[in-house]
Amino acid sequence: MSATPATATEVTTERVQQHRRYLMCKPSHFTVSYSINPWMEPSRPTDTDLAVQQWQALYDTYIELGHEIDLIDPLEGLPDMVYTANGGFVIDGVAYGPKFRFRERAAEAPAFIDWFAANGFEVAEPVEVNEGEGDFLLVGDTILAGTGFRSTGDSHCEVGEVFSREVVSLTLTDPRFYHLDTALAVLDPVEGPGGVDKANIAYLPNAFDEHSQAILRERFPDAIRVSDADGSVFGLNSASDGKNVIISPRAKGFEAQLRERGYTPVLVDLSELLLGGGGIKCCTLELRGGTR
Repeated sequence: MSATPATATEVTTERVQQHRRYLMCKPSHFTVSYSINPWMEPSRPTDTDLAVQQWQALYDTYIELGHEIDLIDPLEGLPDMVYTANGGFVIDGVAYGPKFRFRERAAEAPAFIDWFAANGFEVAEPVEVNEGEGDFLLVGDTILAGTGFRSTGDSHCEVGEVFSREVVSLTLTDPRFYHLDTALAVLDPVEGPGGVDKANIAYLPNAFDEHSQAILRERFPDAIRVSDADGSVFGLNSASDGKNVIISPRAKGFEAQLRERGYTPVLVDLSELLLGGGGIKCCTLELRGGTR
């Protein structure tokens, strides 16, 4: 799929950087000892030191861009804790906790919930299976919610009740893109005063069923539609502050599309962490509100 030519307006759009606060977890115990997604092959060697180096580069990038980083301690025996995006969903100081589908990650949930409670967040304990910001993305006042592989449809109702916001359900159909944040990226974290008039997204159409594709076309007619080639290197598993978009250096087409729209791509390689089925966004949980 080729990039849609940018209009003159898109080329000259002045993007505004928004200050962000993120939760991260150093991959001190990273390895692939089990398989719960198509990317994980326990027979393939992993390099924990390299994973830490690549993660540190992402951490340093956020700091250099002026963002705040909180850290949760990595726990031995929980190699996927580095993927903090799955550890909750936070809006206005309220943290909706995770309830993981697979037993291999189940022990992460109390660790994240305890961290939220100890750091000034109001905790909403989950009843339904959900994997946090892996499947819940805030676009303006609307929550886009993924289902099909991890979070269940019932959690979409639950998250809507917790935050009293509209929830739009989207069904993922390709097992490689098992969380919403692997197939869709929010490009504008702030909509309204101080931000853009209408927050935009980028997404991989073929990762969704036909009904979900129709919803995305209707709601986001100006969205960046990313090619399968860029999606397959986790190009959409990215983080944006409204101006700078942190992406995989292998997502060349997406990089060009972002530049056409006035965003600044910032390239960070997390190839070792991709062996566990995670990328930039997976390692980045947005903390909205709460106290320091």
